[in-house]
Amino acid sequence: MTKTKTGSRMNKLLIGDLELDFPVGLAPLAGASDMTFRTLCRAHGAGFAVSEMVSAQAINYHNRNTVQLLRTCEQERPVGIQLFGSDPEAVAKAGRAIEDLPFDFYDFNMGCPVPKVVKNGEGSALMKNPSLAGEIIAALTEAVHKPVTVKIRAGFDENSRNAPEVAKVLEQAGAAAVAVHGRTREQYYTGKADWGIIRQVKESVGIPVIGNGDVTDGPSALAMLEETGCDGILIGRAALGNPWIFNEVRHFLETGEALQRPATGEIRDTLIAHARALTEEKGELTAIRQMRTHAAWYVTGMHNASKFRKAVCQAVTLAEFEQLVQGLS
Repeated sequence: MTKTKTGSRMNKLLIGDLELDFPVGLAPLAGASDMTFRTLCRAHGAGFAVSEMVSAQAINYHNRNTVQLLRTCEQERPVGIQLFGSDPEAVAKAGRAIEDLPFDFYDFNMGCPVPKVVKNGEGSALMKNPSLAGEIIAALTEAVHKPVTVKIRAGFDENSRNAPEVAKVLEQAGAAAVAVHGRTREQYYTGKADWGIIRQVKESVGIPVIGNGDVTDGPSALAMLEETGCDGILIGRAALGNPWIFNEVRHFLETGEALQRPATGEIRDTLIAHARALTEEKGELTAIRQMRTHAAWYVTGMHNASKFRKAVCQAVTLAEFEQLVQGLS
């Protein structure tokens, strides 16, 4: 265990009237941050979590598959539901329709880079249309009583790194906080996140700013805080196969000590617990298909990881999955 000098303790984060005791949370991850994974990350120290993005139009049309995305449980709270869309009226209608569900805040997606979302003028496409983005947030905040946060990117491309200007529009529209991924839509998830633009957003608005991008451990979390002045942090891809990262960040920020990665036995136990909980949530067939991907993340850097990944891709039952996991060494 190594120790680094750090006098930094993260303060509580106030989003509207919602107080977060530890403002380092799980970012929304399409196809990964379902209720089971969010609950797992909360159990391992995440201060809050945000759901996979949910289409406002799908909610309004009572899409059957959307019900699964809206599931929450008490153990994962505080949790936010992330909506996406491009029609202010439709987003507001969806927000009203689900407000009685047991989640704590809304998050609105202006960061998704996927082509099928962008071509509809949704996700990160809204970085090119700040006025429409402002209309959407104004409509949503007027329609609901829970706080509304917004996830944005540095900009759409290198020629339009307009996150500070967009954040001002969102603040004026009623957003309670803004999360900034320090990459443009053009970058997707490649290259280095620009923490400088997160600082620019922080200096441009009076609402809390949450930084996102390239936080992979305690030292990088501290570095983001010091370089950007942000009020909170979202951790996304670095949590995949590594829910322990939240306790590691928490411990480092409080003590300056860097915790070691869990031993193989704990990784095995967590993988099995994850699979069992996901099976309970989604049924065995769907759960094991998804756990093949999660398992590949969990074993990164482990002995015989490649052999395990090949074998686990053939698992179709929980019993088969558990047997393979028990063989990890």
